[in-house]
Amino acid sequence: MSLRSAILAVLRIGPTSGYELQKLFSQSVGYVWHAPDSQIYPELRKMADRGLIVAEEQTRGTAGTRKVYHVTDSGDEEFVDWMNSPLKYQRIRDAAHLRAAYLESADAEAVEEFLTSHIEHWQKELDTWEGEIAKIDSLTSPMLNRRLEVTADEKREATIAFKRYSYEGLAARARGEIRWAREGLALAKRLGITDTDDEAQTPIT
Repeated sequence: MSLRSAILAVLRIGPTSGYELQKLFSQSVGYVWHAPDSQIYPELRKMADRGLIVAEEQTRGTAGTRKVYHVTDSGDEEFVDWMNSPLKYQRIRDAAHLRAAYLESADAEAVEEFLTSHIEHWQKELDTWEGEIAKIDSLTSPMLNRRLEVTADEKREATIAFKRYSYEGLAARARGEIRWAREGLALAKRLGITDTDDEAQTPIT
């Protein structure tokens, strides 16, 4: 998925300002496609140059204005073409698993800190995604509700189900990473590198 596709996915729901896009990319959309603010505005300009979106100047307050971006027919076609084309998977670049392959070079304290931090990081991610799933189930997700406002009745069930399915996948990935790191702690203890109590059997919340 490219940043362009992610932006089109959001703008197809409704006209959005660059500031609102930034907020969405730090929240809902950012859970599946992270993009720093420094990338969003340059991409919006490129998309406008290609005719995929148009910018509308709107009055804001008594003296200010803001740009609100709309998807054009060409932009809508590009998004649908992307959705219907085979996904191009990227080669893995994973610093954590790269480090794990050479943990024998680290001292015991570093091994334990690395694996414990990995668990803490992915537990926070899991908590976030389970929270999003709860919002989907209770129909209190702002982004989902915006989508449902412009979704045909016959597609509402599928829209909700696939949104949930996406976050279920993220939650499953987090549980897998937590389990993997706990197994690493157990392995380090078995190899005599650390003497930390094995937490591998602790339930993953």
